[in-house]
Amino acid sequence: MKLTVFGATGGVGREVVRQALAAGHEVTAVVRDRARLDVPDRLGLHVATVADLRDEEALVPLLRGRDAVVSALGAAGNQQARLTPVTGPALRAVVPAMGRAGVDRLTAVSAAPVGPDAPTDGFFTRGVFLPLLRRALRDVYADLADMEAVLAASPVDWTVVRPPKLTNGRRTGVYRRAVGEPLPRARTIPRADVADALLAFLTDASVSRRAVVVAS
Repeated sequence: MKLTVFGATGGVGREVVRQALAAGHEVTAVVRDRARLDVPDRLGLHVATVADLRDEEALVPLLRGRDAVVSALGAAGNQQARLTPVTGPALRAVVPAMGRAGVDRLTAVSAAPVGPDAPTDGFFTRGVFLPLLRRALRDVYADLADMEAVLAASPVDWTVVRPPKLTNGRRTGVYRRAVGEPLPRARTIPRADVADALLAFLTDASVSRRAVVVAS
């Protein structure tokens, strides 16, 4: 496939680019700073520098002729999201740009706390830990929820991947998933496995226009 990857310099985004290239896909990696893309130049990799992802006109040429889009966008931290929302504003430009370019398929990373809690998780998790986490990262989750709302209201064939805490473990390709519902005991997952899911779900019709929680 020919893919355009947004957020290519982040932890998940770099893994998406590496894994897609290793699988033989052609990748356009959209970045703001080429120096931050820790992926060696190789056949099939095209790097496009875009200063403002809210600029729909700048995005259309990067999407023409592509088969699908992967969004690995996210705030670098709560402070960044508090100052400038990232994913919601970007997807407001990406979605119409996809329509103009004739691209329909998209997967995007979100976060498990954006969705509902698993009722089988214990009182401490549902009554203490998650409320504190949502309060501490409220701006990050509000931005991701906005992104999900943009996709839900769009004609795009989207899938949202909601991971819990991200780790730097190796890719296993083996992880639990729950489609359209919470996943019990969703604690951690390697960034490399989130990237695996973002790529695998591109061709999985069972997760079309659904949110999927993934966890180790």
